[in-house]
Amino acid sequence: MSQSLWTAFALVLVIEGLTYALFPGLLKRMMAETQQVSDDRLRLGGVVAVAIGVGLVWLGQTFS
Repeated sequence: MSQSLWTAFALVLVIEGLTYALFPGLLKRMMAETQQVSDDRLRLGGVVAVAIGVGLVWLGQTFS
């Protein structure tokens, strides 16, 4: 379990790093636009992202 957690964390860093390296201008614009979004909408987006992520992990574990 611990190795899987470290691997997942490392993959998050790889994906974020690639995003910053390949699309820095886009990320700056997205961060600026995020300032205009309400806290409730950001929170809802985070909850939805967590739910999708948990669902994908569950599907991966169930069908692998």
